[in-house]
Amino acid sequence: MADWEEALRQWADSEEAGSALADAYDELSEQAVHPINLNQAKREELEQLPFLTAQQIEELLAYIHRYGAIRSIGELQMISSLDAARRQLLRFFVYIGEPMKSDNRLRIDSVFRHGKHQILATGKIPFYTRKGFREGYLGSRYQHSFRYQLTYQNRVKLGVTGANNAGEPFFADRNRWGYDHYSYYFQLKDIGRIDNLCIGMYRVQQGMGLIMNGGFYLGKLSTLESLGRSTATLRPHSSPSTKGYMRGIAATIRLHHHWQLTAFASYRPLDATLNKDSTARTLYYSNDHRTPTEMSKKNNTHETDLGGSIGWRKGSLFIHTNILYTHLDRRLTPQKENTPYRRYAAEGKDFLNMSMDYGYTNARFSFSGETAFNREGALATIHQFSFTPYHPLKLMLLHRYYDKKYTALHALSFCEGSSIQNEHGVYLGLIWQPTPKLTINWYVDYAHFTWKRYQVSLPSDAFDTMIFARTLFNNRWRLEGRYRLHIRQKDNPEKTMLLNRIEHRVRLRLIYDSPIGLSLQSQFDGIDVTYKDHDKGFMLTEQVTYSWQRFQFSTNFAYFHTDNYESRLYLYERSVLYNFSSLMLYGKGIRYAFMARADMGRHLLLIAKLGVTNYFDRSKISSDLQEINHSSMADMDVQIRWKF
Repeated sequence: MADWEEALRQWADSEEAGSALADAYDELSEQAVHPINLNQAKREELEQLPFLTAQQIEELLAYIHRYGAIRSIGELQMISSLDAARRQLLRFFVYIGEPMKSDNRLRIDSVFRHGKHQILATGKIPFYTRKGFREGYLGSRYQHSFRYQLTYQNRVKLGVTGANNAGEPFFADRNRWGYDHYSYYFQLKDIGRIDNLCIGMYRVQQGMGLIMNGGFYLGKLSTLESLGRSTATLRPHSSPSTKGYMRGIAATIRLHHHWQLTAFASYRPLDATLNKDSTARTLYYSNDHRTPTEMSKKNNTHETDLGGSIGWRKGSLFIHTNILYTHLDRRLTPQKENTPYRRYAAEGKDFLNMSMDYGYTNARFSFSGETAFNREGALATIHQFSFTPYHPLKLMLLHRYYDKKYTALHALSFCEGSSIQNEHGVYLGLIWQPTPKLTINWYVDYAHFTWKRYQVSLPSDAFDTMIFARTLFNNRWRLEGRYRLHIRQKDNPEKTMLLNRIEHRVRLRLIYDSPIGLSLQSQFDGIDVTYKDHDKGFMLTEQVTYSWQRFQFSTNFAYFHTDNYESRLYLYERSVLYNFSSLMLYGKGIRYAFMARADMGRHLLLIAKLGVTNYFDRSKISSDLQEINHSSMADMDVQIRWKF
């Protein structure tokens, strides 16, 4: 059976999830290190596990309420909606502990005496020199970071993270305090009526993401599992990512048995590209501050956010009212001249969004939705309905409408386009398990865009469908396959009419898990794209992993052959902790990597990974300051973790 990292890349679509993959991996890595006590789990904690559906969470909580504490993971077989794959994945994120004691007071001396400390240091060493390191970059070619964290019983979390990308100055220039980016946080849970308190950097998720989503959206396949779990949640921001976090204070307070209030206040710096009149043209969320130009954008704009949510829940019925006010100290003035697709882009210094989200779940069906308005009264709404006629089969229908005038700076939800704006669509999905060893996931999605978009000068449409199947043989062999057809309309070269960009993607994977700790994976990826030209490509990948006592060794080899960037493919590799490695490859070449992990007792962990990419069709890699004057590139990741 695959571990949770393998499952993550199955749920996620690398070509559309983007940076959300790294954020999701970071959060799940944190959850795996600090699993949930299943007998003390709250709904909000279980909703952070993307592989659990709303019905499964409801049944799990109802089972514990009715029959008392769970005594073993095997007892989860009594919950009919939890299939074998979900039960196996839960082992990575939960444990069976004692129910919450009536005397649950938090003692400061116990936190420091019995708390768990962790220090993690990570570095990347390139065995090549980019052009920018000879001329242009302010720092060295080494990427490095550190993390410190103190945790106590999943009730206290205190930590700091520092990170520098390659090329960024360290204890120099504007980084006189060392790292280019720091994340610091303090979290308390279950203190009287305070369910959750976050100070420092944190993430907020409200409703289904139409005004605020500090979580992650991993694509349309994962929607079959996770969407519809609508709640207001807070969690610390421990990632080096500079997007999606708040900085200040936030709290969730239990007002009454059925009422809950979440409120937050934030003041944080942003990077922005400025116009000549010192207004902000675009907000800039890249982590890079390598050149004088990039460094000049660092923290040149500040954002204030005030918001909250008040909600009522009785059993599986809930309703929340959400509000978010955002103020920028520079006016946001996007360039709209000669770019008609930006006509309705967010503009101004003050932004206000309000919404209501609501839902109901039982063993057979779930319904949830959110309706939001911005300051100008433009509407965004999304609703989903899922129905389980019998447990091996689940159907899902999702409808969304995002007005072209609707704007929300922090929105992140289900969409075909790049933002929660200018879209009207319908999605139909299915999960079917006709036998215990065969699972089929399928969806079809249609979207219409009433206004112009980037590289689309007329109203347009998009169509997307995917089928994914997994079958098991003798609990050792597993065969997986997926096919995706994605059609988007884009301008022809003269911008006089729209052409269909038709993309076919296929993946076949065979996995063998031996009883002696050996795992073998063989994978084929293929792509065929028709737009202005006809482009195609394929990739063959072999991965071998071997675990022996406290050691683990992994190697993978990939041969890729594509016509160009338009027919690019994505490769997942195992890597160091808190680093989801998904590579984009195109052209002709090979990629191979070796990784070794050693758990040196209960306290020390060492990881090293060497990766090499050789191209057969070029003498230089990349361009501008990122250019490498060679046809191959190699780098090494090293990591050390000390727990005490």
